[in-house]
Amino acid sequence: MSDEDDEEPAVTLGDQTPIEGAPLARVTSRLTWPKEKSEVDRLEGDSVIRTPDGPQSLSSILEAVDETYFQRHQEFETHVRDVIGTGPIPTADE
Repeated sequence: MSDEDDEEPAVTLGDQTPIEGAPLARVTSRLTWPKEKSEVDRLEGDSVIRTPDGPQSLSSILEAVDETYFQRHQEFETHVRDVIGTGPIPTADE
């Protein structure tokens, strides 16, 4: 074994910090594709998504999405990320 195997992790993991909302990928995985925006809203609109600005309901995010039909989950996620942005997700402690 090398000395590297005995080293501490580069990042301190600490206690679990609660993060409000679900990851977008988790919500996306519960749906089958293709899907209309209105159907996504009906099925998952009440879901709360983690965003860089804090938790938001999927329904409120979909209001800002111009596309009305998504062929694949990747297309859906791209449109949602265009609205919510990307970046670190705040924890309950921040």
